[in-house]
Amino acid sequence: MARAFLIVMDSVGCGGASDAASYGDQGSDTLGHIATACTKGLGDQAGLRAGPLTLPFLSSLGLREACKASTGLELPIAPSTPRGQWGYGVETSKGKDTVSGHWEIAGAPADFIFGYFTKTENSFPPELINAITTEAKLPGILGDCHASGTAIIEALGAEHVASGKPIFYTSADSVLQIAAHEESFGLENLYTLCRLVRRHVDPLKIGRVIARPFIGSKEVGFHRTGNRKDFAIPPPDNTILDRAAEAKRDIATIGKIGDIFTHRNTGREVKANGNMALFDAMLPEVDRLADGGLLFANFVDFDSEFGHRRDVAGYAACLEAFDRRLPELEAKLKSGDLIILTADHGNDPTWQGTDHTREHVPILCFGPGLTPQALGGRQSFADIGESVAQWLDLPKGAHGKGWI
Repeated sequence: MARAFLIVMDSVGCGGASDAASYGDQGSDTLGHIATACTKGLGDQAGLRAGPLTLPFLSSLGLREACKASTGLELPIAPSTPRGQWGYGVETSKGKDTVSGHWEIAGAPADFIFGYFTKTENSFPPELINAITTEAKLPGILGDCHASGTAIIEALGAEHVASGKPIFYTSADSVLQIAAHEESFGLENLYTLCRLVRRHVDPLKIGRVIARPFIGSKEVGFHRTGNRKDFAIPPPDNTILDRAAEAKRDIATIGKIGDIFTHRNTGREVKANGNMALFDAMLPEVDRLADGGLLFANFVDFDSEFGHRRDVAGYAACLEAFDRRLPELEAKLKSGDLIILTADHGNDPTWQGTDHTREHVPILCFGPGLTPQALGGRQSFADIGESVAQWLDLPKGAHGKGWI
């Protein structure tokens, strides 16, 4: 029986969507701008990488063709005759968030508008903070603003440790992030606080509450750990994970997929810190996945480490490192297996600000004996989930149109 592997390259967008201007993102193009920067030497970094962007495996699947279909522009990477299936996806959900992107990929577009904390200072309603601090018995909070996660712990880490006040911050995304010291505040205490906050922001339709633990001291500096945890609002509809579980199929989820889908029918949840560690952890699950099974993975470093930090060279190196690992994955495939590589939104590291960008996403498919073809522009990310359902002979969903 066929197996399916759905792999999300977090934030690897391929050109601004038609409604990008509504989000301040007209002209954004994550892949295009990174590749162009690399041809100009702007992606060079000593000891990290240099020269044009080099993605031979993704190119062999049709990445250049997918990007050109999306933007009309040639992606400046080495050409290759596509042996996979290629196209791009258009998000129908409102927003440009991890949650809405993944839900729609899985066949459940958001049927509501997410809430946001739009004020850059004093970002959170006083009544919300009062309710949280009262119930959690907190001495107060720090932050209360839009901020970079790394910058805010450097600025407020020492005060947090001294006061016991957690650091609350947000961004242009539908998110409330809470940073706290793993040792002085306690990791489980942070998770408990996030669960409490999740209840309080549910009426506001906030997509995620994110625990951002860190360690260190004023003397040596502070840095975040790999114990991040997302507490998301539940998907609004039946997903491909739900349908696979109802059919008693084997399910494995890699990275933050479990958090995004509120651990609903997410099977064996496998976590690791960083893309390469996630890839190492995923490969045994490829061997383990039973016939008829579904593996759903998220590789987050593109977004969290390089997109938000507007690090072109780091993003380019991350793409190249991921590309180099893909032959290991292909070597493990069996007859009947299908892999779909895609993304959930953009995060153009050449763009202003530090937030996601509203973009199309590439769709690249490959597997033993799969016939190469152009998939065109898919009018919903939900086409991806519906194609997985067709491949695995699962019931049809309410959204999307498969190409299988």
